Amino acid sequence: MTDHSLPQGLHPETLAVREAVERSQWGEHSEALYLASSFVQPNAETAARRFAGQEEGYTYSRTSNPTVTSFERRLAALEGTECAVATSTGMSAILLVALTALKTGDHVICSQSMFGSTIKLLGTEMARFGVETSFVSQTNIDEWKAAIRPNTRMLFAETPTNPLTDLCDIAALAEIAHAHGALLAVDNSFATPILQQPAKLGADVVVHSGTKFLDGQGRVMAGAVCGTVALVDKVMGTFLRSGGLNLAPFNAWVVMKGLETLALRVKAESASALELATWLEAHPKVARVYYPGLASHPQHALAMRQQNGMGGAVIAFDVIGQGAEQLRANAFHVVDSTQVCSITANLGDVKTTITHPASTSHGRLTEEQRQAAGIGQGLIRISVGLEHLDDLKADLSRGLDTLK
Repeated sequence: MTDHSLPQGLHPETLAVREAVERSQWGEHSEALYLASSFVQPNAETAARRFAGQEEGYTYSRTSNPTVTSFERRLAALEGTECAVATSTGMSAILLVALTALKTGDHVICSQSMFGSTIKLLGTEMARFGVETSFVSQTNIDEWKAAIRPNTRMLFAETPTNPLTDLCDIAALAEIAHAHGALLAVDNSFATPILQQPAKLGADVVVHSGTKFLDGQGRVMAGAVCGTVALVDKVMGTFLRSGGLNLAPFNAWVVMKGLETLALRVKAESASALELATWLEAHPKVARVYYPGLASHPQHALAMRQQNGMGGAVIAFDVIGQGAEQLRANAFHVVDSTQVCSITANLGDVKTTITHPASTSHGRLTEEQRQAAGIGQGLIRISVGLEHLDDLKADLSRGLDTLK
């Protein structure tokens, strides 16, 4: 081995480029990509011990792979958790949490303004297995308390939410969950560990869609669950390895490379987003802007305290208009008038993306569910990238300035 052990107390920016498995005998400076489905054992006795879990060692990439291990170690270091397990997508990470932490007869509480696929997975798909989910206001802590039942096993939060950037007080939810013997799971995909570390605020499980900011280039699908060894590795990891929800080595390597620039990207994109949100708030064709970095955001103080003083890279705003039909037409006009922004529902990219949530990310929800989540037909979501701000303002002006 050619590595020295890393000292304790390193900052996230350092961990994001240094934490990984040991270098091979070749001393590569960039972490190796191990594209191997299986690993050759020195002898039958060693193989037996490794397959039985009695000795550490790689045997088969569905159970473990050095490249995937490097990504898991790096993300866990950034989140300040004991371990992480990597999954094929962000939604498979949420599925892993649901299938291992819940059983028939259990009850879950989550926000009604979460990502559409999460709402459908917990509210519809898990119901087929006898798990009931209650949806409450993201910001009303009293509703979370009132929804607690004797069989409540988990509170699931996403903060900020997609797309309205509502926040929840992680520490307050952790207190509620633990007082009733339940787990708190937090989706940290939007904030990333650069803005907040939910485990340090009391969360038991931290979920990521690595497809978003962790990769940051819109290249691959990935997910992860972070937490304690006892829960995340021994329970969730065991199911992951048996069920085949694991992340491919190539995708793990790509996202690990993305982590190296995560702090730089998130800070730069947050600064640009604040300026763009301020500009949008002053535009006469914009009815309302949703961005935690703005003083007008109802949870601005919480955002500054919980997210390291930054608002993140995601902005949502309502265009002006009367009635659902006109609002939808106006939103489509603004989206279609852009020539720089990418019209895609993905986010967290260095390229700014723009989308109409009611017809894309939340299109599978019923109108009643969308209304409960506050997602109207005039809502547009932007994930701010690294382009020059003047170019982004000009791009959005093409549509906004021509609205009637």
